[in-house]
Amino acid sequence: MSDCIFCKIAKHEIPCDAVYEDDDFLAFRDINPVAPTHVLLIPKQHVSSLLDEGAKAEMLGRMTALVPKLAEQLGIAADGFRLVVNTGKEGGQTVHHLHFHILGGRSLQWPPG
Repeated sequence: MSDCIFCKIAKHEIPCDAVYEDDDFLAFRDINPVAPTHVLLIPKQHVSSLLDEGAKAEMLGRMTALVPKLAEQLGIAADGFRLVVNTGKEGGQTVHHLHFHILGGRSLQWPPG
């Protein structure tokens, strides 16, 4: 999608603070973090949400398998972290490109107090 900001980031048309990249996925620091560590993990191929037919189990499995490795690399694995996937308007999704929020570095109790 030509107007998708995450597609542009994945194609290196817009800079980001990348923490991981391979042929299929890119992880980068959120520009508006809600926790001391707030990283977004995206597939490079445009998939609009978990409801998109492009959100295949194999791709989601590989993407999810990256999360513990990234948490370790980011130094948040030992104390714990939160993985958030917003889906659709009512689910709080504001960028319509599938992305995981990896959050850590402070207590992230739910619901917030």
